[in-house]
Amino acid sequence: MKHALMVGMMGRVADRFHEYQPDRGFRERLALARKVASADGVEVVYPTEFEDRGAAIAAIRDSGLPLSAVNLNVKGEKRWQRGSFTNPDPVTREQAVEELKNSMDLARELEIGMVSCCPLIDGHNYPFEADYTKQWRWLEDGVAEGVAHRKDVRLSMEYKLNESRNSNILGDVGRALYLCERVGAPNLGVTMDVGHALIARETPAEALCLAAMAGKLFYVHFNDNARDWDWDMIPGAINFWDLLETIYYMRRVGYDGWISYDVVVRDGEMVDSMETSIKAVKNSEKIVDRIGMENIGAMIERGRPDLTMRELWEALA
Repeated sequence: MKHALMVGMMGRVADRFHEYQPDRGFRERLALARKVASADGVEVVYPTEFEDRGAAIAAIRDSGLPLSAVNLNVKGEKRWQRGSFTNPDPVTREQAVEELKNSMDLARELEIGMVSCCPLIDGHNYPFEADYTKQWRWLEDGVAEGVAHRKDVRLSMEYKLNESRNSNILGDVGRALYLCERVGAPNLGVTMDVGHALIARETPAEALCLAAMAGKLFYVHFNDNARDWDWDMIPGAINFWDLLETIYYMRRVGYDGWISYDVVVRDGEMVDSMETSIKAVKNSEKIVDRIGMENIGAMIERGRPDLTMRELWEALA
């Protein structure tokens, strides 16, 4: 598996009360990414990091870093306040589709075959606020038009329970797969973000398996949280066994694509935190190797969690 850093997460980090990381330009963030020895590449954000398209492309090529995906951001600008693909205004919906097409063109220009998009501004906050049938048709129509634009680029839709809406339209893996089924395009799939699975009260490994069984597991994001909010912590910091189980099933389903790290650094240094995030996953792979894929499979088949947990802990002793 190949490990990518989200360049957008390596700049300013702030909440309502504090600024934890300073603002950094695109080249500075790329330079930081180069210092993370375990990283194989980066994920870049469109259009945020491409206001000067030529300069951004030059910066990427100068960095020498391979790219895992273009992350389409259709949530932060004022025009998206009432939604992007599901905005009640047809002109704004058309703009969202146009940005999707532009991101796919950019991905091909950068010689990568993946766009990832989390439609965080699409959904609702209150009862009787949104027409759910219209919203779904708008989402389906917009995504269908986008993926038809370039069949040589894959679109991986990332789900999340909430934020920025109280209820996001793609809130869980089931709805993400439902969208794929409704659109029916071979180049449309799912990004499984471990933290998003946790806050949706999913078992990340199970969500991953469902996407893989449908042939729609296109991309994976790693991070962690306490299942209460999307804190984007270092993988395995809290849900260690979920991390190990996810690694096990990634191998079992044969996932060999990119892993991207959606980690927010509030405490510590940026480079060290990103290095630790990748090491957490790589060391988890070593633990799975130490226990053995066949042994883990036998534990699952036996169906005795009392014995399984004992053996897992003994393997770590």
